[in-house]
Amino acid sequence: MSGMPTTQLGTGGPEVGAQGLGCMGMSFAYGPTDADEARATLERALELGVTLYDTADAYGAGENEKFLSPFVKAHRDEIVIATKFALSIPPDDPTKRIIRNDPPYIREAVDASLRRLDVDVIDLYYMHRRDPKVPIEETVGVMAELVAAGKVKHLGLSEVTGSELRAAQAVHPIAAVQSEWSLFSRDIEDHVVPAAAELGVALVPYSPLGRGFLTGSFVDAAKELSADDFRRQHPRFTGGNAAANAALLEPVRAVADAHGASLGQIALAWVQQRAQVHGLPVAPIPGTRKRTRVEENAAATRITLTDDELALLEPIAAKVAGNRYADMSFTSAGRE
Repeated sequence: MSGMPTTQLGTGGPEVGAQGLGCMGMSFAYGPTDADEARATLERALELGVTLYDTADAYGAGENEKFLSPFVKAHRDEIVIATKFALSIPPDDPTKRIIRNDPPYIREAVDASLRRLDVDVIDLYYMHRRDPKVPIEETVGVMAELVAAGKVKHLGLSEVTGSELRAAQAVHPIAAVQSEWSLFSRDIEDHVVPAAAELGVALVPYSPLGRGFLTGSFVDAAKELSADDFRRQHPRFTGGNAAANAALLEPVRAVADAHGASLGQIALAWVQQRAQVHGLPVAPIPGTRKRTRVEENAAATRITLTDDELALLEPIAAKVAGNRYADMSFTSAGRE
């Protein structure tokens, strides 16, 4: 195993490598994929000390969980597998997602995920998105029953507000909150991060590389990415917004040059250092399906940015053009 530092997800939660791996793109959302290379990437990540692997039942309508199953079973005692429920796919329109937090749905969803992953227990089970019509106490109450039944070990929430996290924690310990957090997305620092720090809950930032934009690998999604790549629908990554946002990477480039590092490594180092800045465990889950990229990402855990460098990067988020999603109702932003 590598010398990657570890962190604990919440009070009494599992200890994991300080950087996890987002597995969604291995079978969903980011255009064509090479299954053999993706499998090799899972193995390489583990060699590098990555132990938190993140999926969801909505990624490829369950296909991502099935894809991960052989790897999870082969390394059951070495890794923490996280999956999620709440984005239901209506049979009549597979392109749609309906948010469901109702008790019967949750009980059905966990059993389906256990079957697809072919495991006895899910290490970390998240509510993927919140349906405001269902009290969060009710949702977490059902999730707590899954822990009592031995189907789930630890609970997580994704895209919740600070007050929702407090209400949830009062019902059952929450190990982790997963939300977008990067040099481009910092809204959770207002309420969610302080609540998590106070309650002893870990933050698991998704899209810490701004869906690849912060690596400089593309500028305009509509012109450069395949037709089935869902980044083409994100307001930040097309047209005038994309051009304006690409210019914001200049200070990231300057810091990267000073460290002999890539843009992505600086973006990850910045997210990782939020742990010290805000006083809570942080385990970002950059997604990749290539061995070379997972090696590059893991190396970022060894980079420490100076106060001057952090100050240089500080103003970026406030200047970003465009929303995180075309439909922000899928996030906690409108409820905070």
